[in-house]
Amino acid sequence: MSLKIVVTVKYVPDATGDRHFAADLTVDRDDVDGLLSELDEYAVEQALQIADEADDAEITVLTVGPEDAKDALRKALSMGADKAVHVEDDDLHGTDAIGTSLVLAKAIEKAGYDLVISG
Repeated sequence: MSLKIVVTVKYVPDATGDRHFAADLTVDRDDVDGLLSELDEYAVEQALQIADEADDAEITVLTVGPEDAKDALRKALSMGADKAVHVEDDDLHGTDAIGTSLVLAKAIEKAGYDLVISG
């Protein structure tokens, strides 16, 4: 039986760029490059180490966010993750940490992962 590992990842604005807020008080990401959170890179690396030691493991990276969040998934896939899942919904725009965590929890529960790793 394969060990199903999921790593939650986040697409974050590059800290070296200028940040502005939109009229709805969310971060305006239009003029700022984004990237995979450094802490989430560590989480992906940890999952890869665990998978190397397991007989049979599959790593999925999971994110909630706008279209650009796919860049974070691509980075995680290039690091060695096997699959990527992107939850994207306009109704989630501006969602706080609690709302995002509830969406992540439902996606994780639905897929039935054995191990959840977060950065």
